[in-house]
Amino acid sequence: MRHRAAVLCAAAAMVAGSVTAVPVRAATNAPVPGLSWRACGTRDHPRLQCASLKVPLDHADPSGRQLTLALSRVPHTARTSQGPLLVNPGGPGGSGLTLAGFVASALPRSVASRYDVIGFDPRGVGAGDPALNCAPGRFRAVRPDTVPATPALERAGLERARSFAAACGRTYAGVLPYIDTLNTVRDLDSVRQALGAPRISYFGYSYGTYLGAVYAKLYPRRVHRLVLDSVVDPAGVWYEDNLGQDYAFDGRHRALMAWIARHDAAYGLGRDPARIEAAWYAMRAALARTPAGGKVGAAELEDTFVPGGYYNGYWPYLAEAFAAYVHHKDTGPLVEAYEHFAAVDASGDNGYSVYTSVQCRDAPWPRSWNRWRADTWRVYAKAPFMAWNNAWYNAPCAFWPVAARQPADITNGELPPALLFQATDDAATPYSGGVTVHRLLAGSSLVVEEGGGNHGVTLSGNACLDRYLAAYLADGTVPRGGGPADAVCAKSPDPEPLTTKAAWTSSRGSALHGLLGFRR
Repeated sequence: MRHRAAVLCAAAAMVAGSVTAVPVRAATNAPVPGLSWRACGTRDHPRLQCASLKVPLDHADPSGRQLTLALSRVPHTARTSQGPLLVNPGGPGGSGLTLAGFVASALPRSVASRYDVIGFDPRGVGAGDPALNCAPGRFRAVRPDTVPATPALERAGLERARSFAAACGRTYAGVLPYIDTLNTVRDLDSVRQALGAPRISYFGYSYGTYLGAVYAKLYPRRVHRLVLDSVVDPAGVWYEDNLGQDYAFDGRHRALMAWIARHDAAYGLGRDPARIEAAWYAMRAALARTPAGGKVGAAELEDTFVPGGYYNGYWPYLAEAFAAYVHHKDTGPLVEAYEHFAAVDASGDNGYSVYTSVQCRDAPWPRSWNRWRADTWRVYAKAPFMAWNNAWYNAPCAFWPVAARQPADITNGELPPALLFQATDDAATPYSGGVTVHRLLAGSSLVVEEGGGNHGVTLSGNACLDRYLAAYLADGTVPRGGGPADAVCAKSPDPEPLTTKAAWTSSRGSALHGLLGFRR
């Protein structure tokens, strides 16, 4: 992430969201060869097929250096097909290969059978070539406490951010200028061509909603259906959106504390959410001094509980680990939860490398650390749970070695009706993003999960939401209402405490969220 000199010589950057979005234009693509599919089924998804596709590193130079994208599909089985349905789990940096199998199996058979469901690893990700990994082991435990309460801790955080940016710049100097949303969008149209399809349908979660909206902006007449679930606010790409996340995740963390209070009989932590929250922060302080099992310090504890802000199906596991530590100083459940929810392997290192490459390139970030420091302490005063953890996660963008683009303008009046889904209490992509994009995509419809706090709400167990999704994919039917929301569904019930030791992915919701991952 950096050639430090290049960064310091760059023009002063403005905060994303305070700049005027610039229009995006499609590049002229060279002819794309077809795809050769081979069987790659798994136990859960036996019908999966895989292929690879070469795309230009720089779409303006189609005969130049090539990248390889990894693709997957579940072929249609109906007599007639509606063409390809591309699916994306978000990130940026998320692998979508397995998501194709999940979506094909989770949709009603009568709907899925009419599509070739296509998964893909975006450029730089997973099974593609190259697969970025700027600094292997960056998240190896135990990391410094994220809250820079001392100058030494702040220096440690800054050194980690600078060194990561520098490593990316050294290792991928020729690639980083082309790892961004616009180039990924052009890759998607190369996939469309390789599939031989005049139009595609697209279903994206989280960051995938932004990717889909930008694709629709560049290629509106090549869109058949467009589904956006848990919608990124394009006005805040990306610095302001991350600050907004901090407040929202703090609210979801407090929702977990309130849920634990309601289930005092199971956890014995009391009936006062404020006291339970104080006990959580006391646990954090103790782990900062003595990490659990030599693995879970303060930073790792935050990482372990952040997934609970994305999906409340994880709450029973987190609550059990929390209670075991408080009552018995038993660190085993906490270490187990960390290893399942937060420990980062090589694929996680790859995902983070692509995440930073895309976010730091997509839009300007403040180059002055004084700005980051002031903003984060201001947020921390009201919403401490994830403020500094999130700041350090994104801090390499303050030192990124490649100049940033301006954000894309996704305003669109040329699309067929699109369908958006949003939970009102989503932390990763707060509700306002869904409302904004609904307004910017003329003719779109917004379905709201009232009171829901999960991120990624369709195909996760809410039958009301899934009925709207299935109807739309079947024949383009969209609800039409008179307010900001065109349809409202009741939220899925909160989980119950575990009565037995359940599998980590014992429900469709947890299976989906295992594929979507975390950090948008």
